[in-house]
Amino acid sequence: MSHTQPLDRSPQSAQARQCPVCASTLLTRVLEIEQVPVLCNVLWPSRDEAISAPRGDIHLEFCENCGHLYNAAFDPALLEYTQVYENSLHFSPRFQTYASDLAHRLVETYDLRDKDIIEIGSGKGDFLRLLSRLGGNRGVGFDPSYEPDQDPGGAEPVRFVEDLYSPRYAGYKADFICCRHVLEHIEFPRDFIASVRESIGERQTVVYFEVPNVAYTLRDLGIWDLIYEHFSYFSLYSLGRLFAGAGFDVLALNEAYGGQFLGIEAAPHNDTHASRNGWTDPAVLQSYVAAFGQRYRDKVDKWQHELERLHQAGKRIVIWGGGSKGVTFLNVLKTGSTVSAVVDINPRKQGRYVAGTGQQIIAPDALRNSPPDVILVMNPLYQDEIRQMTTDLGLKPELMLV
Repeated sequence: MSHTQPLDRSPQSAQARQCPVCASTLLTRVLEIEQVPVLCNVLWPSRDEAISAPRGDIHLEFCENCGHLYNAAFDPALLEYTQVYENSLHFSPRFQTYASDLAHRLVETYDLRDKDIIEIGSGKGDFLRLLSRLGGNRGVGFDPSYEPDQDPGGAEPVRFVEDLYSPRYAGYKADFICCRHVLEHIEFPRDFIASVRESIGERQTVVYFEVPNVAYTLRDLGIWDLIYEHFSYFSLYSLGRLFAGAGFDVLALNEAYGGQFLGIEAAPHNDTHASRNGWTDPAVLQSYVAAFGQRYRDKVDKWQHELERLHQAGKRIVIWGGGSKGVTFLNVLKTGSTVSAVVDINPRKQGRYVAGTGQQIIAPDALRNSPPDVILVMNPLYQDEIRQMTTDLGLKPELMLV
């Protein structure tokens, strides 16, 4: 269930609620989504365990001062990132191209050759290995979900610490720090970025952070990206303000990956750096925020009716994408048996079950045994590669962008 409610500007509310980026109390409650799985990217070994997965609430609040969106109901005690957490996108050719292009650009822009690199939240290590290989760099990755048993090895001088990055690791020095799709998970982003800046000290270390783009959610209705794991939903303005406030000069701040991501490049502030303050004024987001609650409900209603129509017509429906978008879609719409399975090309997900709803994750090849009539494509960026894979399998399903 979701609904909007007016802003509570009582003194008690103002004292209790502050924006995690700028500490403003000018907050608007935008949307409430109740009882969603707390970890979309943990898949379960059995259907019963998946259906009984832990749940939490999402209460989205928008900061009128800095353009930040966050979950006021977030409870970090409900989250535990272990080796069963699986959110790698590197099995997708489309995503591999993006990651490769990004790594090449960062190496060339910042002359990352024979340098020391830290990656915060390195996952299974794909991007860190790429940066190391391209520039002959040395890398250290921090991530509690890293699995040494699945380490492919290689010539790159990289190593991994199976832990969350924190001030205790400030002794690790680097010429470049990258952190992709981690910052949105952290309850106190100001403290975290301040600790990164402190660990750099006097070095002129460049940092690159990447996060989901809240404008894609609000403007383009990418509503299936609203997940419990994400405490923060950054805008261009709130992300730039966060880094500038921690003592960084913002060197570049742009939308990426079809507008779905934001990438920020920054360096410690000094008199020779010219900070580029060209990020979007938060007022631009106000119109999106004002209309979002109703647009969210309309999109959910539309897909509930569409699924029912397809089901009544006897169509076999599957979802392509067992990540956050697919898990959110299934849980928000409460699809039951209407969607029979979820397809994912990541072999680490196959054979497991979706949190909250219990559909099994299957490999694309499994579609040959029971061809679908309709494939719901959770991310439009993958439409072409999905179409090619289904054609290679001899299948001709209808692809519908969700």
